[in-house]
Amino acid sequence: MESPPLPQLIVIGAAKAATTWIAHQLRTRPDVCMPGPEPHYFSREFYRGEDWYRSLFADARPGQLVAEKSADYLAHPEAAARIAALLPSVRLIAQLRNPVERAYSDYCMLFRRGQVDGDIDRHLDGRRATERRFLEDGLYGRHLRRFLDHFPAAQMKVILHDEIKRDPAAVAADVFDMLALPPQTDSARIEARVNDGASALVPLALRRLPTPVKRLAAPLRGNRLFEGARSLIARPVRYPPLSDDTRRRLADFYRDDIEQLARTLGRDLGAWTSPVQTAS
Repeated sequence: MESPPLPQLIVIGAAKAATTWIAHQLRTRPDVCMPGPEPHYFSREFYRGEDWYRSLFADARPGQLVAEKSADYLAHPEAAARIAALLPSVRLIAQLRNPVERAYSDYCMLFRRGQVDGDIDRHLDGRRATERRFLEDGLYGRHLRRFLDHFPAAQMKVILHDEIKRDPAAVAADVFDMLALPPQTDSARIEARVNDGASALVPLALRRLPTPVKRLAAPLRGNRLFEGARSLIARPVRYPPLSDDTRRRLADFYRDDIEQLARTLGRDLGAWTSPVQTAS
């Protein structure tokens, strides 16, 4: 029996830079096999072995482009070498967002999940932060250099988050063209936001119910009565604001790396070095 295929495309991150959006554009196409959720094979699940990884793509049909997305690959210190060893010809997509905005958005995501407290400076101030994920995942110049040590630049497409916000249809069309896929004309899908941090949530205690209870409720989602009851208790999340001082310190933290990244990409990233109002 033939082994399942391996990916021809990997979206490597960064987290909170609209990687879920591009995955949605690809996953919903009939000519693409892109299973979810993220496998994280080349990062935290590498111990599972190649057979396990291949098994994720067992449903791929002949002629489909096989792809995966794991947004932690970009920042993982070993992912680039691991990917290159198994998939030297794979195409890569890296999506980059203003690292100050990315750090705050990442913090808001974990705050929304109840995994971090409201002392935002403790998490985003480099002088105090104990969890380095929020800061170090945005050092794109360093991380991208690691990938370019293993892959030719022609195999990697770098997309800026601002480009997606400005013209998502053009970005999607450019990706499809790179992959030799027919254009996509579903404008509603292309314009749709995915993982909207502004949506209302039920109280944290209900979100922390045991998994078996959540599974029982899962079939009810979309039901009119169920959604009506949920709307009565769901509330928008009030995120701790990012202070001007912390924003400035973040901009200073990333300044040298942004300049390195700009040289690597040959792009003007000057807007990223100026503290700006951020959104989750």
